[in-house]
Amino acid sequence: MILAERAQAKVNLFLHVGPPGADGRHPLCSLVVFANVADRVEAEPAPCFALTADGPFAHDIGPSQDNLISRALVLAGARPLRVHLEKNLPAASGLGGGTADAGAALRLASRLDPALPRGQIEAAARTLGADGLMCLKSAPCLAEGEGEQLSSAPLMPAMPAVLINPGVPSPTVAVYRAYDQGTGPFSADRPGMPKAFETVRSLAQFLSAQRNDLQAPAARLAAEIDVTLQAVARQKGVLLTRMSGSGATVFGLFETDDEAILAARTLADLHPGWWVRACRLNGEAGSAGKGGG
Repeated sequence: MILAERAQAKVNLFLHVGPPGADGRHPLCSLVVFANVADRVEAEPAPCFALTADGPFAHDIGPSQDNLISRALVLAGARPLRVHLEKNLPAASGLGGGTADAGAALRLASRLDPALPRGQIEAAARTLGADGLMCLKSAPCLAEGEGEQLSSAPLMPAMPAVLINPGVPSPTVAVYRAYDQGTGPFSADRPGMPKAFETVRSLAQFLSAQRNDLQAPAARLAAEIDVTLQAVARQKGVLLTRMSGSGATVFGLFETDDEAILAARTLADLHPGWWVRACRLNGEAGSAGKGGG
């Protein structure tokens, strides 16, 4: 029996980062949502683990026995699976792509083997980094601690958006190192939030007072990020422009799908080498896994 899961792109609407601890890890506070663009992961029981991949970014997944999917399944104690990945999301992009793939594989392992302890699955997800547990759950959340402390996000409307990656890598370790060598703000502060945002405009107004603390250091390492931010900011109807995660993907929020689609077409025409997708960031509980990609 072959089962499938969507590995949705993760977007950090804001990302506040504190100073590193003695272990070098950073506390954070981030409002996280997921987009209806995604990789697709299929799995079925097999005599031994095997991983195949296709799609526009299949070359980025690494050796089949040493990538996030295989590592997560081994650490979870999952039975051997034959896994196929349709890789549609760019790597090292701030969208949690590889981690989302591993999270989807862990969900599939649980569906195929209901006796697999949930604690083992979550422990394996935590080893994937700050995005691990949130990508396992693949639902809107407020992430704190080192990304493993998840609480409910405010109710949010579906958000018409454009995701843009300029085609340059933005390695997480290098970006955090650049952040540590900068001037801060070194604060994982949790802003006061209402229980619900009624409109995309009110949400964008709130987000405009927040930050992605990794945006400036990432842009120092890859000037294309600032070029992308400026290009999105020029689009008609854009309410907010920001980098997601450690980059290099940038998102723009819009009030209507038509505005987002027009912006995506304009940006793709002006910059044919960029990865550009109109999408929805859906902050409604239970919406993860729906939509096109």
